[in-house]
Amino acid sequence: MSAEPQQRCLLGRKMHLKQSRDFARVRKEGRRLVQGCLIANWQVLPTGAPMHLGVITTKKLGNAVVRARARRLLREAFRLHQHDLTVPVDLVLVAQRTIVGKGFATVEGDFLAVLRKARLLKEK
Repeated sequence: MSAEPQQRCLLGRKMHLKQSRDFARVRKEGRRLVQGCLIANWQVLPTGAPMHLGVITTKKLGNAVVRARARRLLREAFRLHQHDLTVPVDLVLVAQRTIVGKGFATVEGDFLAVLRKARLLKEK
């Protein structure tokens, strides 16, 4: 047993970016990095503000099953590491074609690499 209290890793509907103007705001006003199978766009929020996640998968990836799997992989990577972020952000993840056929470990590695490059990840 660890001495640290376990934080719940939820990703409810209130944490999803839903409106196109929110996606556009993050992509226009925020920062952008490309790593492996994803593109990350983020905008830093004031301290205490709730984080939001948006995921974009285009038809270029494949059929609905392939796109849904890509969305699930990206959301799961965010869900597991949301408490490791140093500041609250609105984050838009765009799946690249190379995500097709990748396992969770690869997608998670690319996600963490983007956060490290952006200096958004807490040092352990």
